[in-house]
Amino acid sequence: MKGIYDVGIVFRGFVIVNNVFKEFPIGKDSESKRDLRGAFISAISSFAESAFTNNHLEYLESEKFLFIFKMGEIKSKDNHKSEPIILYGLTDKKKKNPNKTIRKFLGKAELILESFIQKFDDKDFTEINQFQPFKNELQDYFIKKQENIA
Repeated sequence: MKGIYDVGIVFRGFVIVNNVFKEFPIGKDSESKRDLRGAFISAISSFAESAFTNNHLEYLESEKFLFIFKMGEIKSKDNHKSEPIILYGLTDKKKKNPNKTIRKFLGKAELILESFIQKFDDKDFTEINQFQPFKNELQDYFIKKQENIA
């Protein structure tokens, strides 16, 4: 996808899998920044949901970038209740029509998030390495589908 920097999945405040398509222009992405990104996404999502009566945050917009979120729910092996899971994308902001980018990303993100949930529902989420093969799916999906999202 043109203009995409990073796509990942956040669970319990941690980025459990992500794919960096190109370096974010504000410096190299380190492991600590990735952890901060996961905590930020979870916190802002929880805030929006509780402050605005269960409305999910779909995106944050800055002058040059879009941070887009697709929310879902998944059960882990250690909890019988479903918990929030978030697919995020960090993209360039199109100056003419950012809403088009957001709509297309969210439509495509729904499919990839559903695929993740089907594969990992009721799994042990402490075993982070099990999610790494899904990184290839994120990459393949967004590279092969780029003409439909750009």
